[in-house]
Amino acid sequence: MQLFRYNFQSKLRIGTFKNLKKIILLTLLITSLYSEATLYIGTELGYSYEDFDAMDATSASTTALIKVGYGDIKAYAIELSLDYTLNESNIFSSQGEDGDKIGFDLALIKAYNFNRYFYPYLKVGFGAGEMKIERSMQSKLSYGSYNLGAGCYIPLYKNIDIELAYLYKDRSYEAVDFIAYKKSYKSKINSASIGINVRF
Repeated sequence: MQLFRYNFQSKLRIGTFKNLKKIILLTLLITSLYSEATLYIGTELGYSYEDFDAMDATSASTTALIKVGYGDIKAYAIELSLDYTLNESNIFSSQGEDGDKIGFDLALIKAYNFNRYFYPYLKVGFGAGEMKIERSMQSKLSYGSYNLGAGCYIPLYKNIDIELAYLYKDRSYEAVDFIAYKKSYKSKINSASIGINVRF
């Protein structure tokens, strides 16, 4: 039975990895169809509010991120971001304080060319990350999320634009070890941010 469970879990992980590769390749193909697609880098500073489903707890945090992407400011783009969240709450630790969160997000962006002064967009993607906690049986906690977002690019110069963004995350945490049992938690995150991008 344990061998069957191991083989099933291994196949599930392999299948998930293969699907992820297909999504990335498909997104790169879509963005390559646009002649104005370029590489860009950017940074953002934001504020997020996290509401936990199964407990009476909330968290408000400041997040900074850096990102790199490829696409057209007026059409499609694929974007990878790395974020650092200052954790200002203590929810999971029993013997100390929760640590800051470090994570990444991968997103597909569809922008719209309504006029030359701003380009609104929609975003869909997923992310994962990790944080340190202080429990007798656990020192870190990982998490994953599905993301939906919206925002707009405001061009300042030929290759520089300001970005205003809203992002919603449906996050699931790794099970917390209470010694006698383990319990998983989920949360809903709403965040707003402002950033700047440089396109090459």
